[in-house]
Order: sequence, then C-alpha cells, then structure tokens
Amino acid sequence: MSRPLVALVALSLTAAGLAVQAAASPSSTCGAVQTNWTAQATPHAAPEGLLNAYSNTGKGWTGADSTYSVPLPGGRTAWVFSDTFLGPVNPDGSRPTTAPFINNSFVIQQGTKLTTVTGGTATNPTALVPPPSNGWYWFGAAQTSHAGRDLDVVALRFEKTGTGQWDWRWASNYLARFDSTTFKLKSLTPISSGANVQWSGWLLRDHGYTYVYGVEDLGAAKYQHVARVRGDDLTAKPWEYWTGSGWSSDETASARVLQGVANEHSVTRWSDGYLLVTHDTNELFSKRVLGYFSCSPTGPWVKPVELYQTPETGGNIITYNSHDHPDLRRGTSLLVSYNVNSLVSDELYGDVSIYRPRFVSVTLAAAK
Repeated sequence: MSRPLVALVALSLTAAGLAVQAAASPSSTCGAVQTNWTAQATPHAAPEGLLNAYSNTGKGWTGADSTYSVPLPGGRTAWVFSDTFLGPVNPDGSRPTTAPFINNSFVIQQGTKLTTVTGGTATNPTALVPPPSNGWYWFGAAQTSHAGRDLDVVALRFEKTGTGQWDWRWASNYLARFDSTTFKLKSLTPISSGANVQWSGWLLRDHGYTYVYGVEDLGAAKYQHVARVRGDDLTAKPWEYWTGSGWSSDETASARVLQGVANEHSVTRWSDGYLLVTHDTNELFSKRVLGYFSCSPTGPWVKPVELYQTPETGGNIITYNSHDHPDLRRGTSLLVSYNVNSLVSDELYGDVSIYRPRFVSVTLAAAK
C-alpha cells in the first residue's frame, strides 16, 4: 500500500486529559440536558450484514474507514470512505498483498444493491480525489447541496515530510464536489485552514445554517471547534466561528468547545436539544463510545453517557471514530458506526473481516 494504513489512527488516538468546556455555563433549559439518559445497545445492526456480504464477494469495496452516509435523490445512500481496500478476496477470507489500496472511495446503496465508485479504471482504480504530489486526501463529513444535485465531501490533504513511517502531517482542508448522479469530481476548493483545525468531523444543517464541526488535533489532546455557513454550500458564503460566547469572522478566534472528541464524530438533533456521539479520546485506544447533550449546536456538552464498549478492542486491534447516522435511524434508536483496524498491517491482509465498519443500534431512555 502507499503508506501504513494505521498511521493516522495510531497518531490521532493518542489523547489524554480531562474533558473541558469553553467558557460558558451548562444550560439546563431543554429536556435533552435536564433528562438523565440511559443507553441500551444492540450490535450488528443493519447495514453491517449487507456491507459484510458485499465485501466477501471481493467484487469491489472490501473494507475501509470513515463510514459517513449521505442520503441522495432517488432513495440512494452514498457511503463515504477514506482508506479503502478493493478486491479480490481469497476463499479463506484473506486478501492478496496485491489488492488495490486507495485513499478515498464511495459505495452507493440502492435498496440492497451496492456499487463501488472509484477514480481511474476498472483495471487500474484510483482515489476519487487524485493524490497531490507528495501527499493524499482523506474524506471527512459529507452532505448534498444545490437541491441534491451535488455531493460535497470535506477532504483533508495530508503531506509527507520525509521517508519514515511517521513522516507526514495534515496540511489543509478542501471541499470536494461531485455530481450526485455520475459521481464525477466537479471541483476541489480550498476551505478554512488557518487555525490548525481539521473542519471535517461533522456537518449539521440546522435553522438555515450548516454547522461545521472541526477538530484541533494536538496528538496528546483533541478539541472540538464549531463553525457555520448560511445555507448548504460551504463555498458560497463567509464562514463564522464560534468563540465561546458569539460568532466571529476570524478563524483564529474559534474556541475549544470540548476536549476528548475523535477526529470523526457526530452532532444531531435529539429530543429538544442536541446529541454529540464520539469515541472517547481521553483514553488511549479507548473502547468507549460516549454521548454528550446540549441545548445548543455549539455546546456546552454535558452529562456524558456511555453508549457502548467496542468488544473488538484489544491486542493489536483498535476501534475509533464512532458517530451516528441520523438519516438511517429506526424510530428513536440511534444508528452508530465505528471503525476497526489493526496496528499490524499484515493482519488486515490475513483477515478481510477486520477492516470493516461495525454498526450498533442504541436506544436512549430517561432513567427511572
């Protein structure tokens, strides 16, 4: 493969410390915060089985991370992935060391039919966003724009700083815009990158704005930041940045909202407030998936509840970047995905089932 698959995971999960909030008092004016929530989780929720069966055929996508989902016109769903293995798959469930490996891809779901979308050709597949010289792009949060005609994906550009395994760094943020029918790349536009924040964690449409959740990744600690754009086009209007008490046009005024979030997490409407779902990066290689609550999309985030503990975590196996899929919820239950990986790349070739997303149905109920 073009670089160690576990490099970003190993670096980005080295977090320690206690959760902190921006300078603001927790609000208790909504039921989402006033309620004491309990969680009951059921693993192996749909579409885990569908994706596993497709992976086992070896006819396209056979495993990846990130795992964002976007509803598309015509009842379709775009599954948006970063580092991706493609087929074939050997009869014993291993993958050949010659299996293609690319840094970003889509899987398009129409009912129970799945189709892999990459760049390049069938015989020479490449990433959907071609790698720049001396680097690559990883996909983050995504949404549609322009009445569903476009599929917009935040793309993080990383660059190599040397020849060693760990000689690379995040460089800047882009918006990759695709036609939502043909999935051809229409544009790659630089977006805010001046405050050491990767603006790719999550996108939330709420009250006429798109809220953009980013992560300031310091390795030893990760902090959530919040920006917003009026409308659904991240490139059409000026961005505003949450300062802890208001909004500023200055990206460097962006406040640290919560420590301990993962690079990929989610913020969705819940009850009469908001719910943040994240892997707990206050612990190194944590198995804990947490939910926080707020009356505002900007926090403060309070009353953390453990939603799930990932059973795969241990030994060389790590789990990371859990988040909700609000458009695929069933009733009032959350649909939470998380990624699974190994710190030993050879294990990913020996067992194709490791490097595939898991899905958990989580029911939140008021404590009695």
